[in-house]
Amino acid sequence: MGFREKILSTGTKILIGKDSKNNDELVKKYKGKENVILHTVASGSPFCVIEKERPTKKEIEEAGAFCARYSQDWRDNKQDVSMHVFTGKDVKKRFWMKQGTWNVGGVKVIKVKKAEIQKIERKDS
Repeated sequence: MGFREKILSTGTKILIGKDSKNNDELVKKYKGKENVILHTVASGSPFCVIEKERPTKKEIEEAGAFCARYSQDWRDNKQDVSMHVFTGKDVKKRFWMKQGTWNVGGVKVIKVKKAEIQKIERKDS
């Protein structure tokens, strides 16, 4: 099973997990690398990887809107979504952690506005 693939307005590709097993595969693929990874602050989100080292702020925000669009937080609340932003070098998997769960350090938090998610949702449908 592959990942969701989306292309940002800059032409940069992002990969988005589809479920907990797929999220594990995606994060394992980028563990230890410099690529930026996003996940909602609330649980129930896909992991999203930007396939470019050192993406721009605009690319991170746009990738965040795609990631938020597929999250339970967005599905349930339809409000702004807070996102964790980190790199593959910041993730660890402990043997006891359930599928799709990762320990993350070096986290920055951004807020994706409702209007930006709605824009992505319209393009995606």
